[in-house]
Amino acid sequence: MTRIQRRNESRIVAAALDVFAANGFRGTTVDAIAANAGMSKANVLYYFRTKQDIYDAVLTRTLTVWLDPLKRLDRDGDPLEEIWRYAEAKLELSRSAPQASRLFAGEMLRGAPRLTHYLAHDLKRTVDEACSILQAWVDTGRLAPVEPLNLVFLIWSSTQHYADFEPQVRALQPDAAQAMDGARRTLRRVLMAGLAPDAIPGTLPAMAPEAIAGGGDGGAR
Repeated sequence: MTRIQRRNESRIVAAALDVFAANGFRGTTVDAIAANAGMSKANVLYYFRTKQDIYDAVLTRTLTVWLDPLKRLDRDGDPLEEIWRYAEAKLELSRSAPQASRLFAGEMLRGAPRLTHYLAHDLKRTVDEACSILQAWVDTGRLAPVEPLNLVFLIWSSTQHYADFEPQVRALQPDAAQAMDGARRTLRRVLMAGLAPDAIPGTLPAMAPEAIAGGGDGGAR
C-alpha cells in the first residue's frame, strides 16, 4: 500500500468514526461517510468493500488505542504511579477522542453484536493480565486490598463518563478545560489515597499536597 493509499484509508476511518458514533451502525450510510471524508462513494468503496468492512476497521483501530495503555501496566513499577498513569491516559482519551468512547458505549447498549469475539478474547486476555499484576501488588502489600477487576471497572466508569455523558457534564460545568482539570485532580486524589497500602477501608487518609497534585500537565504518558 502506498503512502497516499494509507493516508486515504486513515481519512476514511477517521470520518467513519464520527458518523458511526453519532448514528450507530444501522443509521450510518456509506454516502454519509464519504461526505464526511470529502471523498466520493466510489473512492471509499475502493478501499473498503462494504459498510461492515469500514465499521470493522473503525472498531479495530479504536480498540487498539484503548487497550494499549492497559497493556503498558508495568509489574515492576510503582503501583500507585502505574495505576495513575493508566487512569490519566484514559481521561486523556475521553478528552481527545470522545467519539471512540461513544461508539463503544453504543455497541454495549445494543448488546455488543459485533464485539463478541473481541470481548471474549482480546479484552479478556488483556484485563486478566492487568488484574494479575494488580493482585500481585495486593498480595505483596504494595497496594491496598482491593478487587482488581472492580478497580478496572471503577477507572473505566470515572474516565469514560466525560466522553459518554459529555452533554450532561457540559450542562453542569460549561468550561471543558476546568471540567477535565477537576476530574484529573479528584480522580488522582481518590486513587492515590484510597489505594495506598496503609489506607484504612472506608477512609481517604491525608496526603501531602504535592502528591495529590502530581502528574505534570495531565497529558497521557
